[in-house]
Amino acid sequence: MAEASKVIHVRNVGHEISENDLLQLFQPFGVITKLVMLRAKNQALLQMQDIPSAINAMQFYTNVQPTIRGRNVYVQFSSHQELTTMDQNAQGRGDEPNRILLVTIHHMLYPITVEVLHQVFSPHGFVEKIVTFQKSAGFQALIQYQGRQNAISARTSLQGRNIYDGCCQLDIQFSNLDELQVHYNNERSRDFTNPNLPTEQKGRSSQHPGYGDAGVGFPQMANAAAIAAAFGGGLPPGISGTNDRCTVLVSNLNPDRIDEDKLFNLFSLYGNIVRIKLLRNKPDHALVQMGDGFQAELAVHFLKGAMLFGKRLEVNFSKHPNITQGTDTHEYMNSNLNRFNRHAAKNYRYCCSPTKMVHLSTLPQDVTEEEIVNHLAEHGTIVNTKLFEMNGKKQALVMFENEEQATEALVSKHATSLGGSIIRISFSQLQTIRENSQ
Repeated sequence: MAEASKVIHVRNVGHEISENDLLQLFQPFGVITKLVMLRAKNQALLQMQDIPSAINAMQFYTNVQPTIRGRNVYVQFSSHQELTTMDQNAQGRGDEPNRILLVTIHHMLYPITVEVLHQVFSPHGFVEKIVTFQKSAGFQALIQYQGRQNAISARTSLQGRNIYDGCCQLDIQFSNLDELQVHYNNERSRDFTNPNLPTEQKGRSSQHPGYGDAGVGFPQMANAAAIAAAFGGGLPPGISGTNDRCTVLVSNLNPDRIDEDKLFNLFSLYGNIVRIKLLRNKPDHALVQMGDGFQAELAVHFLKGAMLFGKRLEVNFSKHPNITQGTDTHEYMNSNLNRFNRHAAKNYRYCCSPTKMVHLSTLPQDVTEEEIVNHLAEHGTIVNTKLFEMNGKKQALVMFENEEQATEALVSKHATSLGGSIIRISFSQLQTIRENSQ
């Protein structure tokens, strides 16, 4: 390994790869202060704000092969410790004002549509176009103003503000795109200068290939930072990190007892769920489309052979890249029950195969152990329970006789109401309940 530097040297950068693609690859690890494209050599130099960010990125991409648009790129520390502005003037355009804003929305508890964004941004000037897209890092939008001054004023006054009270926080940066391409006017994209655009392309749902294919597998690396943070820069044993298949086939289900929401409760432990389909012609089979290939790989790895409703589950990658939306599919893309929109690193860290012990959180403050036992007892023999407080919030551990009973309790009672609160259940990796433990 060469001497660590803030500057990262990227090779095999094909002409189809844009500055934006490179920024997306490294942004999860920290702020990128400079980017120089060496087009003639198919290379790029990129400077992170500090050495630890660069080391994090390099450690992560030592374990996971970085790819952009299907092409492998190769990264190493640069021999430069610093990029001079002379190099940079050739290309650089990180925070240079532009009439197009890239907006990320954090803590998105309510769905955000083109209309909502238009209401928020139009007081600062004429908004020409809006494109929205869902990434595993969260919900993002590109907003194009008529003039650059409008975009500067919007960013100055809206940066860090919440759209709704206490949630949907705006994180705004200047995009380095020159013009947004909008093909459809619907709730995901809008061209306010051309009201006559169709709402859908005939025969397929509206995706913008240029903007990270909204519904079809989020870019693998958008969650790179969360993965790196969760697993200390490495990956859990048995996980390659290179799978790009998002859809999982589950078979040997118990058709009398399973439904889409129960599958959601189990698979959402390992990633965000886009949609689920029970196969009518094979009632013990289902397809589950995860947010990206890494999340699908975690689900296959940790759920293979799990027992549920008296059956041993078979979990494999499907040959279908995604599930086509239809009358027989259940949509979860915008469900606020998806666990990985917030605290992704913490959720990755808690991924494990089913255990005998479940952890309950978001409980009502006045809940009793008896109420918890009554809520879960129909699913098996409860061996031990413990109610405790963390950061002023009530949580509980419940230990069942075996993993299958705990799994049944989780799939049946996650996201149900107890004493007026929607409770959250996950598997705990603790082996026993210590009486004095917090």
